[in-house]
Amino acid sequence: MITQKMKYALKALMELATEHAGAGEPLRIEEIAQRSGAPKRFLEHILLELRNAGFIASLRGRHGGYVLIKSPNEIPLSELMRLIDGPIAPLACLSRRAYQRCEDCKDEQNCRLREVFGQVFWSYLLLVDSLTLADLVGTSASSAPAAGLGL
Repeated sequence: MITQKMKYALKALMELATEHAGAGEPLRIEEIAQRSGAPKRFLEHILLELRNAGFIASLRGRHGGYVLIKSPNEIPLSELMRLIDGPIAPLACLSRRAYQRCEDCKDEQNCRLREVFGQVFWSYLLLVDSLTLADLVGTSASSAPAAGLGL
């Protein structure tokens, strides 16, 4: 299950991707909040995380705002999910990036929970790893990111 924070992040990125495919003009946070239905104050924190991760840029000035700096088809949903919500594995012992051995597990190799949830998780992971932001906006948006903005 994805969190509300993740939903807001995806909706904001979808708005930026739609703008990216059109005129490519920066969107102010107020516009993003209104279009996506995300509370502005909460959105500020989300956009900061996305900027720090290198998915978007913020431009200052009268015509400033936020823009995508990667093409939507170069932004994997699995990376966004890990950035916003943390590890996506159902068990810590299945996580690629945040692996931790279960404290109560005596034999990880023969753990039935790990085996069954691992099969489900790997199937899920194959699907999620194949999806990008472009899949959410219904385009193969392959145009150059932030063209002409000096980014």
